[in-house]
Amino acid sequence: MSAFPERLPLGDLLSGLRAAGEDTRLRLLALLAEGELTVSDLTDILGQSQPRISRHLKLMAEAGLLERHREGAWAFFKLAESGAGGALAHWIAERLDAGDPLLAADKARLAAVRAARTETAQLYFDRHAADWDRIRSLHAPDEAVEQAIRQAVGSEPVGSVLDLGTGTGRMLALLSPQAKRLTGVDANHAMLAVARANLEAAGLRRVELRQGDIHAPPVERDAFDLVVIHQVLHYLDDPARALREAAALLAPGGRILIVDFAPHGLEFLREAHAHRRLGFAHEQMRTWLAEAGLDCLNEIDLAPPKAGAEQLTVSLWLGRDRRPKRIVSLEKEVA
Repeated sequence: MSAFPERLPLGDLLSGLRAAGEDTRLRLLALLAEGELTVSDLTDILGQSQPRISRHLKLMAEAGLLERHREGAWAFFKLAESGAGGALAHWIAERLDAGDPLLAADKARLAAVRAARTETAQLYFDRHAADWDRIRSLHAPDEAVEQAIRQAVGSEPVGSVLDLGTGTGRMLALLSPQAKRLTGVDANHAMLAVARANLEAAGLRRVELRQGDIHAPPVERDAFDLVVIHQVLHYLDDPARALREAAALLAPGGRILIVDFAPHGLEFLREAHAHRRLGFAHEQMRTWLAEAGLDCLNEIDLAPPKAGAEQLTVSLWLGRDRRPKRIVSLEKEVA
């Protein structure tokens, strides 16, 4: 978000101040400054009724302070990223005292809400770790996806590869012939155990596997020539934040490869398989990549094996760090 402008039109400023000038709405601005949240999230955090929270959100959205994004049956809200209302919303949120007891309590409840969702997802992974490859194959043909990944990455050496949300370790195995260094990060211990077994069976023993959060990966920054995020973003509350964190791990000129679903309406994936997002549009992904300081080099759509509403399209996006690229070889690396 750009710096707060020195002047705003009288009407815009008055409308924004009226929309924000109430204690619950200021609390909502403080919470939404932490990332996108649903009405249900905000109801749980603030302990107020859904109609009351919805009215507050609607008023602020109409004043341009908030943006609303609908996915299936859910609606996500965040601070607006453009316009006079967006500038005012960020300016107000930045000046709220995080040490205020009421705001601090709200933030603690936000952490608890997010932790509960994370636990739900982790329980799912714990139940399905051993057969995750089989479940993932139901969404799109593995062979076609992996061929597209190879084509997107190319055949040249990529030096150091980081796989965020490594799951079964399949992406590390796929890219191992081109890499000098392989690192996988996953938050789930059971999944890492599966990855270790799979990689050892493939004869890949010099692989770093670390347990950690995708929003704060336990790896060094400016270090990786290729970061892969394969079928992970749809589980996250804040995919844009995860992309920004991933971009910070890239070496100069490094690339990031994202594999996920195109927008769809399969709500059962949210209910039965812990999906938070029902796919991503190309425009949205390009915007997030640009905000992370990356150029979008390529976009690929892989159609499902047959037509129908119960099918999923897999999308790939390749982004590149804008700094001058370093030279990479399998024998040595030259800065």
